Amino acid sequence: MAERRIPLRRREDNEIEFSRIVAFSDGVFAIAITLLVLQIEVPQGATSSSELWHAILRQDGDLYAFAISFAVIGRFWVVHHRFFTEVRGFDGRLLTINLVFLFWMVSIPFSSQVLGEYGGEASAVIIYAANLALATLTSALLTTYALRAGLTTEGRSKEIRTNRNGGLWACAVFLATIPVAAINPHIAPLIWLALFFDPTQRIARGAGDR
Repeated sequence: MAERRIPLRRREDNEIEFSRIVAFSDGVFAIAITLLVLQIEVPQGATSSSELWHAILRQDGDLYAFAISFAVIGRFWVVHHRFFTEVRGFDGRLLTINLVFLFWMVSIPFSSQVLGEYGGEASAVIIYAANLALATLTSALLTTYALRAGLTTEGRSKEIRTNRNGGLWACAVFLATIPVAAINPHIAPLIWLALFFDPTQRIARGAGDR
């Protein structure tokens, strides 16, 4: 049987269904970001404050992975939220791409825990970087499809493309760390600091000033 394709639906005519799509996505983000904290164990048997702090800080790898993953998922949610405020229509392909994106989102707690427990191993860094690279790439694909299919607000394509290009920059950063991790897994995470120096945003601001 041929796969039944959901036809194009305008947001204003299907507001309830559209709200369910956004609510489902937000729920996945909420679950993923909550699961991150489960990788941090509550110390057992501590008999003093110093022992308690020592036991907590001994989980420095897990704490680092939790902090960076919380920031990453939070950033993904902000971008995803802004994107869907500009969506004025949806179809089956948009929903499918969004589900694939959410799959990579809900995978982050697993790859984050692997990074926290085996941060010194190349495979742990590669798994984490690949997870985030695939998430950012799928997010960019979601935006690109919506733009080409005419599902976004008219006159806002420039802002939407700017956000997409920022995601592609993040994807490039995570992909760049994979070969570095194969050589030195301790240096690779430092490259992630490049995420705070997104050249696509500066280019967009410069073009806006002209």
